[in-house]
Amino acid sequence: MIRVPTPRLVLGGVTPAAARDLRLGGDGGFAWVEGGPCEGTREAAGMVVQAHEAGVHRPEWGMFVLVRREDGRAVGAMGFHGPPDGDGRAEVGYDLAGPARGRGYATEALRALAARALAREEVRALRAVVERWNTPSQGVVTRAGFTLAGEDGGRLVYELRG
Repeated sequence: MIRVPTPRLVLGGVTPAAARDLRLGGDGGFAWVEGGPCEGTREAAGMVVQAHEAGVHRPEWGMFVLVRREDGRAVGAMGFHGPPDGDGRAEVGYDLAGPARGRGYATEALRALAARALAREEVRALRAVVERWNTPSQGVVTRAGFTLAGEDGGRLVYELRG
C-alpha cells in the first residue's frame, strides 16, 4: 500500500478490496472519526472499484485515506479521478468528515499529494473543480498553491502547474 506522510497525517492508499468495502457502506479497514466516511469518499471508492474491474486501476492515481498520526483515526479521503490525460493533467478531489474540517488537514494533504504527483515526469498540471458556494474548499486549493483557471458548468476550476 502506498503511504504519503505529512507532519500530522499519513495518506494511506486504498486497495480495491478496501474500496469495495467502503462503497458497500463499510469502513474500508480504517477507524473513522465521527461522521466519516463521507458520501464523497464512498463515491470515490466506487471509482476505484470500477477502475480495478476494468483492469485500469493504478494505485498511485487512486484514492488515499487521511489518517491522523495523533490517534490513528481517518478524517477524510483525497485522490485522483484517474491517471493524467494525454496533456499531462490529472484531477484531484477530496472530502473531510465534519469534525475534522477547519483544521488544515485538507490543505496539508493536498500539498503533499500535489508535490508527489507533480514530481512525476508525465504530470504537467493538477486540476481541482470546486462548487462556487464552497468557500472553505476554495481556500484549501488556494492555500495549496492552486490558482483559479476558469469555470466548468458553473463550478470553479483551479489549477496547479508543475
